[in-house]
Amino acid sequence: MDPEGSRIQDDPDVRVMMAGSTLRKVKSKSWKKQRHFRLLEDGLTIWYKSRWSGRGHSTFSVIEVEAVREGHQSEVLLSIAEEFPPDVCFTLVFRGRQGNLDLVADSAEEATAWIQGVRKVLHKAQTMDEKERLDQWVQDWFQKADKNKDGKMTFKEVRTLLKMMNVEMNEEHALHLFTMADKSESGSLEIQQFVHFYKMLTQRDEVWKVFQDYSGDGEKLLLEELESFLSTEQQEGEQSSQHAKELIDSYEPSETAKEQSAMSLDGFQAYLCSQEGSVFRPEHRELHQDMNQPLSHYFISSSHNTYLLEDQLRGLSSLEAYIQALKRGCRCVEVDCWDGSDGEPVVYHGHTLTSKILFRDVISTLKEYAFKASDFPVILSLENHCCLEQQTVMAQHLSQILGDMLLTALLDGQVPQQLPSPQQLRGKILLKAKKMNNPGDCVDETLTDEVSDEEEVANEDAENLPAEECLKKSKLSRELSDLVVYCKSVHFHGFEHARSQAKCYEMSSFSESKAKKLAKDAGTDFVQYNTRQLTRTYPAGRRTDSSNYNPQDMWNVGCHIVALNFQTAGLEMDLNDGLFGQNGSCGYVLKPDFLRDGATPFSPEKPRELPGYKPLRLSIQVISGQQLPKVNQKEGSIVDPLVRVEIFGVPLDQAKEETSHINNNGFNPVWNETLNFVIHTPHLALVRFEVEDYDKASRNDFMGQFTLPFTCIQAGYRHIHLLSKDGTAIPPSSLFVHISISELK
Repeated sequence: MDPEGSRIQDDPDVRVMMAGSTLRKVKSKSWKKQRHFRLLEDGLTIWYKSRWSGRGHSTFSVIEVEAVREGHQSEVLLSIAEEFPPDVCFTLVFRGRQGNLDLVADSAEEATAWIQGVRKVLHKAQTMDEKERLDQWVQDWFQKADKNKDGKMTFKEVRTLLKMMNVEMNEEHALHLFTMADKSESGSLEIQQFVHFYKMLTQRDEVWKVFQDYSGDGEKLLLEELESFLSTEQQEGEQSSQHAKELIDSYEPSETAKEQSAMSLDGFQAYLCSQEGSVFRPEHRELHQDMNQPLSHYFISSSHNTYLLEDQLRGLSSLEAYIQALKRGCRCVEVDCWDGSDGEPVVYHGHTLTSKILFRDVISTLKEYAFKASDFPVILSLENHCCLEQQTVMAQHLSQILGDMLLTALLDGQVPQQLPSPQQLRGKILLKAKKMNNPGDCVDETLTDEVSDEEEVANEDAENLPAEECLKKSKLSRELSDLVVYCKSVHFHGFEHARSQAKCYEMSSFSESKAKKLAKDAGTDFVQYNTRQLTRTYPAGRRTDSSNYNPQDMWNVGCHIVALNFQTAGLEMDLNDGLFGQNGSCGYVLKPDFLRDGATPFSPEKPRELPGYKPLRLSIQVISGQQLPKVNQKEGSIVDPLVRVEIFGVPLDQAKEETSHINNNGFNPVWNETLNFVIHTPHLALVRFEVEDYDKASRNDFMGQFTLPFTCIQAGYRHIHLLSKDGTAIPPSSLFVHISISELK
């Protein structure tokens, strides 16, 4: 262990965790079972088992934990609040879509030690640099494989371990390196010797070759040689000389090299593997866009049926689902409200077996979590199925719980000609719902926006009825109506009607099929409409499994609120995370200028007709992969990886290319294959890198992916740090690529 590591193990709270505690694991009001928990010697893995269940046990890494909540801060612990006081209760919240772990200690002191201890270990894990992280990763594997816990590994054990780590290798080469690392000639390696052996084994020839191309003496890069690399390969131009100095200061481990203003191979590799060497421009990750334009000029990260953790028919409705979506930067959440049995409105997926939660609890959760990930406005999209009385109760809860957070009046008292900006609405929650103009008005057929595809057709026929035949009057509570300011839900009566009649604060919702049809039949009209008014799209009613549609089709015509089932991992959420990973992950992304100009001639079907049309060539040399994750946990299995690159954008840009697969090497596969693309509308394109385990008999298995906007790509030699199916990091898995972008001649 490094000295820093030994210090954390001397901490009194961490010592309590290492000694172990019996804690109650709670899954529900009736399921509370004792489990023995302890922190393992690596200082990162928590192990637990039932006292009774023989050999069975579970482990998880503290790195998977996102936060520790104290007291009754989960639905499960709230349900047993009368039985256990808050000072013995705590919750571990995991990254991605993994459920919480709710725990009850025997005493307040023990609970405090675990709460503080996990936070300290987590902080330590998060502040490690790339080098320490890799050392830690290697040490974790060593601990896993050291079955007899003697802190040593024979060559036979090392061979087994390398298979577990996804390494298929030449036995003679490995034995030669093993002998070199075994300084004491004992026939076994201790942990530090194993780390040394591992580093020799993983020397990156492909990085060494690039280094050799620019190094005069093959030993180091002098300042001007590093500058030359940055301007020629990394396309940094003017700023390369200043940047070269900064990189040596940040990444060069050798003090001698630093004094000579030079960079060694170790420093060069550390830079290439860092965030600065990643494929995503660091400055685009920060909040850097103009946030003073009308709301209708932004894409807004949006969730559908936010209350669901699983499918639409039987899944759990949960406050945790709101917390997870808001933490992911979501800025538009949906609440389906129905009459509750005791006068309190409830939230669930109507006419199904999904469980129910109280509307007031949803609003309290919103108050607490709305602005943790971003302080730009949150839109609360209300699907209202309640009677007048319970609508009034909803209005009271909104006003009383949210207080000043809820926007209830026009910003300057003037009826706006355009929507206010995200900047003007910082820290505000906006209600999106129906609103009456005058008391007694006939409110658009229904108080809800979402309809099934069959109802859609029926509604279109009903649109032509004269007003006096609007008999299906829906009663709307005056109190609730008054809380709607800039997001008034209205029925869509066509683009012509919108051009002449519609107000900027009126917005409509479209099912995915209706939105796709409009995009195809009247793309330019849809784009122009979306420059003034907000549009929300939602998945078709037939998607009872909570699957998603491809959001790109909607973004291509400038739709703002493209609602997705955040609870469902997969390609569509990867695209959403990819688009909103820029601009500080604040949930708002400024649309390209041709989607903001009210007179724009743009149609996604005809990108070549846009004035200033300039297609670009994207060339990606896929060089190698590093420590790719295992798909199949069986000890003997090794992956056969291939890399697929896919472009999402206007129809003309949709494309995919893939490399061949490499047999039996998930550890350091080398492809050296180049994939070429032409991008017609760069400002709408997303690029997705996916690694798969090739299988000739069945579908390839997903291994990892990374998606980003084309405009955020850094050219040159770059690492792509892969993400899991859930969108969480899986260090140290990466791809090494060379990217060049040029104008199409």
